[in-house]
Parts: sequence; C-alpha cells; structure tokens
Amino acid sequence: MDSKEINSQIQETIMAIAKDSKNTEHYHTLANLYGMDSKFDKMISAYESLLSINPKDVLALINIGSLWFYKKDYRKAFSFYKQAEELDPLNYAIFFNMGNVYAELKDFVKSLYYYNRALDLESPLKDIYNAIARLFYDFNNYVEAEVYYKRVLALDKNDVAANAGLGSLFMKTADYENALIYYKKIVELYPNDKEVFVCIGSALTSMKQKEEAFDYYEKAIQLSGDNYRAYISYAISQSEFEEIDKAITLYNFAIEEQPECVTAYILLGNLYADLGKLDLAQEQYNKVLNCNYQNAIAHISAGNASYIQENIEKALISYRDAMKMAPDNDEYKLVYIQILDEYIDKREK
Repeated sequence: MDSKEINSQIQETIMAIAKDSKNTEHYHTLANLYGMDSKFDKMISAYESLLSINPKDVLALINIGSLWFYKKDYRKAFSFYKQAEELDPLNYAIFFNMGNVYAELKDFVKSLYYYNRALDLESPLKDIYNAIARLFYDFNNYVEAEVYYKRVLALDKNDVAANAGLGSLFMKTADYENALIYYKKIVELYPNDKEVFVCIGSALTSMKQKEEAFDYYEKAIQLSGDNYRAYISYAISQSEFEEIDKAITLYNFAIEEQPECVTAYILLGNLYADLGKLDLAQEQYNKVLNCNYQNAIAHISAGNASYIQENIEKALISYRDAMKMAPDNDEYKLVYIQILDEYIDKREK
C-alpha cells in the first residue's frame, strides 16, 4: 500500500471514529495505519485515545509500551507492560518485552528473569532463544550465547539472527573460520545483503586473505544501499595491508557519503597520526569538534596528537575536555593524571 492509499484509509477511519467514537477497533485500525506510514507519535495518540475508552485493552497496552520502547523511554514502556501483565498474566509477549526493556537497561538478572518467564508460557522459542543469546553476548558470556544461538538453529537452520549472531560471536573470539561459515550461510539465503559481505571482508582481513577480502568489499560496494560502513571497513582493511593511499581515498568516500557522521573523520585522523602526519590528523579531529564539541573520542584523539607533537599544555586541555564529555570513563582520567604529573615534573626541574 502506497502513501496515498494509506492517507485515504486514515481519513476514512477518522470519519468512522467521528460516527462511532466508542468503537475501539477503529482506533486499532488507525494506529496500524499510522504505523504503516511511520507516524509513531500519532500511533501513540491513537492508542491513548483507545485506552481512555477501554483502559483494559491488553493489545493496546502492549503496543503503546513497544512504541515507548522504540522511543527509548523505558520507564513508560515498562509501565504499560506492567499494566498489561496485571490483566493478562499468561501472555508471553508481555514478559518478552519486559525482558527487552531490562536488556536495554543493562540489567542482566532482571532481563533473564523475564525471558525465562516468557519461556514458561507458550512462546515462540526462536525469538526468546535469540534474545537470551544476545543478552549473554552483550555481557561477554560467549559460551552461553553460543549455546542459545545453536538452540535456535536446531529449530531453524536458516534463522538469520542466529547465524548473524554466531558470526559476530566468533569474530569477537577471533575464530574467523567459524565466523565465515555462519556469514556465508546468510549469503546463501540473502545474496544481496551488503552488511554480510562487509562482515565477510572483515573476517578475511583478520585471516590475512587480502585479495579475497578486497573482493568481498568490492561486491558490497556494488550492492544497492548506503556504503558508509562498507567504505570505512574497506579502508581499515586496506590500511591493514599497508595500502595507505587507497585507505585514505575510501575514508574520504565515506565522508562524502555521510559528511555529518564523525567516525570516518576520526579514523582518518588516526591513520594520519599513525603515519606521523599530525597536522593532518588534527585537521580531521577539529572537523569533528567544530560540528560536535561533545565528542569525547575526538578530544582524546586530538590530545594524543598534541602529546606526540610535545605540545603538553594543548594535550592536557584536550584530555580535560574528553573527561568533561565522558566523566565516567576511567581511562580518560588516568591519561589526564599521568600527563599532568609528567607536565608538573618537567616544570619543577
């Protein structure tokens, strides 16, 4: 259904509500239509109107909770899920969504608790197993993550999330051959998946298979879609094989593709710094800071370049600013203290 058809149906539904404002099915229909048109605030409004008529509509409570989850307001999301649980305590989707909330909040124990409650009910096992696997993965328990991903594949060997999860897991554990097995399985299923070609290129780079890695990156770039991540990963690969000029070109391609994104600037700056071209490195870091002064990584990188240039005072300013932007980062604090001590020692001699 195209946008014109959706808008037409929205208007028809609004008219139906005007004629029968107590019919909650109209509000469900309206919310679904807004969702098809990616108008999520209006979806929330439609569900709020519905719940003012029938506050015990479990589906509406779950759906509005999921919308607040999507908007990263986890307190509101959990509140709606909790209301739904009180009305329908045997609904697995409620506990599954609660598990997702606590996963986002990095509360491993509570997240696993709710996922297991979902498992106790008649839930689709693949979804829960994938979620539990991701939870273990996020908390660096790769052994348990592998167990749950493989439980998914025992149910459906073609499950993309599980194959991709295992690919990422084996990349993390430097088991690149196994990572390739799972990534290539996805290519068999979806031969035009740009992201997977990039992952395969990265794995092959780690295995020092230069030509094959470059071949996969070239294939990725030829596929339709945004090439920002592909250019960056390809640039990293080129620099790994000391193809420096090509790496610089690819970073600049990435910048042209998404000039508002900072990652390519910082990585290009780091490459220049590694080459000893510190003025060019600072130029890249300054481009980031000119548009986003809050970027702690750019501050710490600029500080490192200033320190190598033996401009300790300037380095200290950058390190201090990095701490301000990321006050919980102990590594930044340690660097600042070490350089400050060094600066004081030199001044006293």
